[in-house]
Amino acid sequence: MSNLNPKIVASAAVLLFSLSFSEPAAAFRCGSKLVKDGMHEAQVIAVCGQPATMRNIGVAVRGYDYRYQQQSSPGWSSYRRPGYSNFVQEVIITEYVYNFGPRKFMQRLLFEGGVLVTIESIGYGY
Repeated sequence: MSNLNPKIVASAAVLLFSLSFSEPAAAFRCGSKLVKDGMHEAQVIAVCGQPATMRNIGVAVRGYDYRYQQQSSPGWSSYRRPGYSNFVQEVIITEYVYNFGPRKFMQRLLFEGGVLVTIESIGYGY
């Protein structure tokens, strides 16, 4: 016989189920709004305001592979997939650092071509 309490088992199941729908790890909140990967610089500034520091780190070369096509009605549509190919694009890498004070973590955001690609917590603010 098992000594498991049905209420504990049910609450554990609900907890595990709710964790499957949690927010992505690469995200943080500015007030009541969520900032996550894929957002544009203008969207982040509209949500969080101006960053404490902003700097251009450099330029990266990204390749896109146009060989992938899919048939849709009517005709063919093609889409870009990152990879190695003859089609390259230079993108500017920009770093924003948001300082939310000494009781919260600072957030370091990296943008490639104006699109948010990396979010890091870099310790408590000042």
